[in-house]
Amino acid sequence: MSVVKSLALITALTLPAMAAAKPPLRDVKEIDNELYYIAIANEISEYCPSISGRRMKAIGVMWGLRNTANKMGYSDSEIRAYVESDAEKDRMRAKGEAYLAQHGVSYGNPNSFCTLGRAEIERNSAIGVYLKAN
Repeated sequence: MSVVKSLALITALTLPAMAAAKPPLRDVKEIDNELYYIAIANEISEYCPSISGRRMKAIGVMWGLRNTANKMGYSDSEIRAYVESDAEKDRMRAKGEAYLAQHGVSYGNPNSFCTLGRAEIERNSAIGVYLKAN
């Protein structure tokens, strides 16, 4: 067997195994966590009238996350499926609501969103970097 045929055979056999070895995007912490931070910041900015979201920053980061995922071997359709998945949206919402409740935020009290938002901005936290006081 020629070297070229051997390389083609090895490539054909290993590529599916490499593709199958990719973890679900929800398990890629550098992507999932950043989307979580953006989601929390968005929720804070939606409920607190004195805090705005840094939307352009979030959009730029999301493009970067897409590029990172592409470099890790995820296709645009895999990324889209993850971002648009109802199950993933529900998981992210539950995780976010738990974080908000843990920090004393109540949907019945919009000021509680402001209190958390100001604290996140002050700490320059992973969430706070996506927020700005009006």
